[in-house]
This record gives sequence, C-alpha cells and structure tokens, in this order.
Amino acid sequence: MKAFTLIELLVVIGIIVILMAAAIVAINPFRQFAMANNAARWSEVTTIMNAIYQNIIDNKGTWGGDLPTPPANCSSIPTVETPIGSGLTQANICGCVVPDYVATMPVDPQHGRYTDCTNYNTGTDGAEMTTGYTIRRPAGGRITICAKGTQIPPETAEICISR
Repeated sequence: MKAFTLIELLVVIGIIVILMAAAIVAINPFRQFAMANNAARWSEVTTIMNAIYQNIIDNKGTWGGDLPTPPANCSSIPTVETPIGSGLTQANICGCVVPDYVATMPVDPQHGRYTDCTNYNTGTDGAEMTTGYTIRRPAGGRITICAKGTQIPPETAEICISR
C-alpha cells in the first residue's frame, strides 16, 4: 500500500489555503455586511416616510403632532434637520407612528438605539434613545428623512428621501 509523502500533503494543503484566501478576498464579507446595512437603511428610511405620510393622510392632511392635543411621544416635524429620537433636541415622532403605522420604530443598524415608545426616553443605561436617522420639513416644503454615516457611500455619505 502506497501512502502520500509529507511534501505532497503540504503542497495540497498550501493550494487549499491559497484558494480559500482568494475566495475570501473575492467574497469580501465586510463589504457584504456594509451593503446589507445600507439596504436596511434604505428600507427603514422609506418605512419611516411611509408611516409619516399615512399619519398625515389619516389626519386629513395634518401631521399628528401638529394637532391641538398631540399624542404622547409625538412632536411636530422640525424645519431644520434634526435627529429622530427622544432627546430634548431631537424630533420625537414615536407616538405618532408606533404602533398604528409601524410595529416598532426603525433604527440604524449601527447607530440606532431603541426599545419601545414607552421606554423611548431612557434606555437600560439611562441614555436617550435615537434612531440614527434625521428629519426636516422646511416651511411649506417636502419632508426629508436621511440616514447619516452610511457604509460604502456611492457618492455621498448619506441616504435621503424626500416627499
């Protein structure tokens, strides 16, 4: 019975290692994760926009937070770009869109922090919650929602939609 020599085994193992390294470089898992996060950002920005517009439609053209008695955890849409979150300097729209238009508030895969609207003001560590997204509506203008700090930016480092 003839066996493989140590040299033959080392050559085969070396070839397998080189092929695996080439496959990992070709697949590039870091880029794949970054692209998946950007796809999630596009989806979540669109979800927030759809929820806001559904609220406006249900309130006969008026944003729920602009009503005389807005729901809890619901502020008006700011005229300047403002982070969506629970802080004093953030736009808190959670009460106007959750749970009627979305089950939970969408959050950025890397930068967002959220549990639910009732715990929106403080997280488990007492920190303010933030979605990682921004919102603005200039006077008489269109609503714009953006995701900042995206991974693998195409031309800019943000994903924005306006309606």
